[in-house]
Amino acid sequence: MTSPIGTRGPRSTAAEQRKVLAGTMIGTTIEWYDFFIYANAAALVFAPLYFSHATSGAMAQIVAFMSVGISFFFRPLGAAIAGHLGDRIGRKRLLVVTLTMMGTATVLMGLTPTAAQIGVLAPLLLVLLRIVQGLSTGGEWGAAALMAVEHAPDHRRGYFGSFPQIGAAAGMLLATGALAIVSATTTAEQFMAWGWRLPFLGSIVLLVVGLYIRRRVGESPVFEELEQTSKRASAPIAQVLKRHKTELFQATWAYAGVNAAAYMVLGGYVLSYSTNSLGLDRTGVLTIIAVVNVLWIALTIWAGALSDRIGRVNTYKIGFISLAVWVFPMFLLIDTGSYLALVVALAGLAVGLSFSYGQQSAMYAEMFPAQVRFTGASLGYALGSIIGGGFAPTIASALQTSTGSTMPVAAYLALWALIALAVVWKVKDRTGQDISAAAAATPTTTRG
Repeated sequence: MTSPIGTRGPRSTAAEQRKVLAGTMIGTTIEWYDFFIYANAAALVFAPLYFSHATSGAMAQIVAFMSVGISFFFRPLGAAIAGHLGDRIGRKRLLVVTLTMMGTATVLMGLTPTAAQIGVLAPLLLVLLRIVQGLSTGGEWGAAALMAVEHAPDHRRGYFGSFPQIGAAAGMLLATGALAIVSATTTAEQFMAWGWRLPFLGSIVLLVVGLYIRRRVGESPVFEELEQTSKRASAPIAQVLKRHKTELFQATWAYAGVNAAAYMVLGGYVLSYSTNSLGLDRTGVLTIIAVVNVLWIALTIWAGALSDRIGRVNTYKIGFISLAVWVFPMFLLIDTGSYLALVVALAGLAVGLSFSYGQQSAMYAEMFPAQVRFTGASLGYALGSIIGGGFAPTIASALQTSTGSTMPVAAYLALWALIALAVVWKVKDRTGQDISAAAAATPTTTRG
């Protein structure tokens, strides 16, 4: 059952809360724009430009997708470092550091020479910069999620927490939109030669805007309370691994389930499959993905707000059941090669993703005590990324190539959704309960 909804709230004012929502949403949007612009480029240009010197054809595309996933191995390291610092020195400082790392790496990617110009050094430089992105992303989400949730009134944490969650969809919207514009205004030769670099280089503008906004946001009131009461954990990672293993396990596998499905779009698989295998126009597919991301944004906010009323666990159940059921008709629709069918397929996916993602910030914050919250939430998020999403596009591409069918891909995603559903079912739902530094916070697990 869902806990009674309380009316307590943080010390931050309504004006400060609005700045926090804007700062976390815009900042995570920029972070994810940088992250996804790489995934889309991997689907469209990186195979021939950077990885064809070692292999060719479908295998070159698989290797390009592997470069998308390699950064996920560095997310836990980024999460551990950022989590320790975030629980020790505050959430706000990490927001600035992670954004700077991500933006700088993205701009440098746009300047990296191809394999035809500098040989094997080209893919090595690209992968190195991808690793920097992984380190940044490992700490980014935790900082943004906790800033939003810890500033929120207890009875609106799901709604507030949905704003950093829409950063993924909004970032993907910007990334696909930027590539679609460049694709539509250049020839195929121009796009391959230099056009694809423009969205990477344009990240410098987003970086400046994001840093300006994030520097104006105040520190989390929960962390300020920790500072005033001297309750900060001296070794947050050790405490999470010793005292909160169950919660870490639940957070990891819950995110793995949604991330596997999300990376069919976010990781570039649908884009690559529909253009390279089905022969659909690149600009048309990019436009469809961008439009569907608008729907995903709206549904994510709705799901976060709904979780304040029906509970986090019940909202997750809706999401994972939807994903498990929809992935089969989704790929049947995509396989028709129709643009309209692709719209319907991805719109249905957006429903399942929203209800298994919109409330995540709030639930993860409620799962861990304030003293180790940054570390616990960030590690669960980072580990789930590796297990579920990191190599989902690679696995999907390999399954489809080896079997000649997308049904094994659908079965793979449905299995992930069912595993995550079973895990989330056992999470103790603390919707509306006090999560301040003063609250007793060692949650136990029961049926949600």
